[in-house]
Amino acid sequence: MGDDNGQIIEKDQNGNGEPRARWGNRIEFLLSCIAMSVGLGNVWRFPFTAYENGGGAFLLPYLFVLMTIGKPMYFMELALGQFSSHGSVKVWSVVPALKGVGYGQLTATSAVLSYYVALMALTVFYFFASFSSVLPWMVCDPSWADLTRCVDPTTNLSQLTSNDTMGSTEMYFQMNVLKELPNIDHGIGLPCWKLTLCFLFSWLVVFLTMVKGVHSSGKVAYFTGNHLPIRRADHSPDQRADAPGAYDGVVFYIKPRWNELLNARVWYAAITQSFYSLSIGFGPLVMYSSYNDFRDPVARDAAIISVADMLTSLLAGFVIFGILGNLAHELDTTVDQVIKGGGTSLAFVSYPQALANFPGVPQLFAVLFFLMLFTLGVGSATALTGCVITILREEFPSVSQLAATTIVSVGGFLVGLVYITPGGQFILNLVDFFGGGFIVFILATLEVVAIQWVYGINNFCDDLEFMTGARPNCYLKFCWMFFIPLALMAIFIYSVATMQPLTYGKVGYPDSAMICGALLILLTLLMLPVCFAREVYRANGMTLLERVRSTFQPAADWGPAENEQRKEWLQATGRKDPLAGRESHRRPRPPLQPRRPSYRPGPEPTYRHSVAFAVPPPALERGQRRLAELTRRHSAPHRSLGGGYVNEAVTGSRTDVADERV
Repeated sequence: MGDDNGQIIEKDQNGNGEPRARWGNRIEFLLSCIAMSVGLGNVWRFPFTAYENGGGAFLLPYLFVLMTIGKPMYFMELALGQFSSHGSVKVWSVVPALKGVGYGQLTATSAVLSYYVALMALTVFYFFASFSSVLPWMVCDPSWADLTRCVDPTTNLSQLTSNDTMGSTEMYFQMNVLKELPNIDHGIGLPCWKLTLCFLFSWLVVFLTMVKGVHSSGKVAYFTGNHLPIRRADHSPDQRADAPGAYDGVVFYIKPRWNELLNARVWYAAITQSFYSLSIGFGPLVMYSSYNDFRDPVARDAAIISVADMLTSLLAGFVIFGILGNLAHELDTTVDQVIKGGGTSLAFVSYPQALANFPGVPQLFAVLFFLMLFTLGVGSATALTGCVITILREEFPSVSQLAATTIVSVGGFLVGLVYITPGGQFILNLVDFFGGGFIVFILATLEVVAIQWVYGINNFCDDLEFMTGARPNCYLKFCWMFFIPLALMAIFIYSVATMQPLTYGKVGYPDSAMICGALLILLTLLMLPVCFAREVYRANGMTLLERVRSTFQPAADWGPAENEQRKEWLQATGRKDPLAGRESHRRPRPPLQPRRPSYRPGPEPTYRHSVAFAVPPPALERGQRRLAELTRRHSAPHRSLGGGYVNEAVTGSRTDVADERV
């Protein structure tokens, strides 16, 4: 907004008069981003995805996608947040017409957050179960197992003659932990009380981590960001290179199947894995970087985090498949026979089965493994929760950090109870597919097009050069402007063209569930036209075309948040300050009509006595000067604070309005 002299006044960063919080140091930011990226997906999603899509051959498309899509978009999102000091919704003051992209990302983030903490609850359940004198999944307990089909983990699978058998680890997970239903045609059941307590504990940890914002989450990152999968699993005695079967497992993991490179499904898997692992297109990256100092080397940060994520993904694959290879050797079978699938099956079936066969004290390694999973989950859940909290506080500035954290945590707990019911895994798979799946490709495509084409690649590069002192190279410009939009659109078209009916395992979904999933996508997409119509309604211009055009221009509060930096930015780029005039796209209030005098001239006053009322000459002169001063003031706009509104009330026009966009 403008002051009395038309100077630039520092933007209210939180909307409540408080300065925006900052990280304690760059290490906290880097560790928080690493903890977010190196999450559960690196442990149980990447290894199985690589194995399914060509083994070692998958690494080539994955590295290519990481360098051409993942790292450039990671850099772009970090730069947007750091430059504007805004969250993933308010940052769209850069192109107000597409503010719905930010709300769509909020919907996707909320969907993923709703089930992510439920997965953490499973790790808590297994963590406490690991303190038993005998690991409970090592034996077929009659209280939950079907003894006619149950097989303990130490059984040699090559000696089995029936195909109807099930390992005790798999049966323990399905029948004792999840109490899983065969389908959800008749409902999903009620939450399990044991899982409910674990779920409550998980949300309590997330709440305490975020209760003071980045001041508290940054300190927690020293723990969550340092506990990488390889460091935990290296404590395992079976992770020596000479462990029986470990080499075979690693070879099984990296053995290339070159013919898969021509399969579009492999490239689709590489892009989805990159998005899922780096958290691109969801909003937490913008949120985290918005708490950075303005001059932080964002390009270096993006390179460090993306490389760390790639290395931990690869190392996690070596560790896990080494353990599975050793398990296959102990059971006298092949590696593919001990892999029950990716995701939760790998984390809660295959790996616990391997832990049960560890020599010595398997309980110790089970405790370490599930503690690792929980800490990795905290790192990612904190980022997702912080993204929602930041948006809530920016949209409603009067809400405190404590109140916002409480609202998000309580709401997330109540919504997430659906995932710890007997049919919860069906719902989790449904929400993951519709809420956090290919819909993110649409939002990411609109995001990169809006920044590089609507706002403009030159403007964006000017902003980066002003902020960091370095201008992006031609390679990044090419990726942002051409390769990323075209690649994402191609992947989206491919995913729609090859879409198969959604199943959980081999079980299909009822029509009602599919309708709910379609409504989730519709809700996300509706954010785009609704927000666009809202911005057009609030825009400047007499005609509809003028209003539409103005919504594709940056709003008044776009730019650096700090006062001095904003001055330097405007001088360096030669732009006018929208906060000092009517450059914003928001439409001003309708002008007020000038007030008319409320009195009418009447007859000359008469007095009770015949002596006329005489005014002394000095008093008459003072009155005339006072009347002239009042007349002069009412005939020109005031330049004091709020002068625009005073002038509006008197003359019916607003010539000095600091039309700030909130």
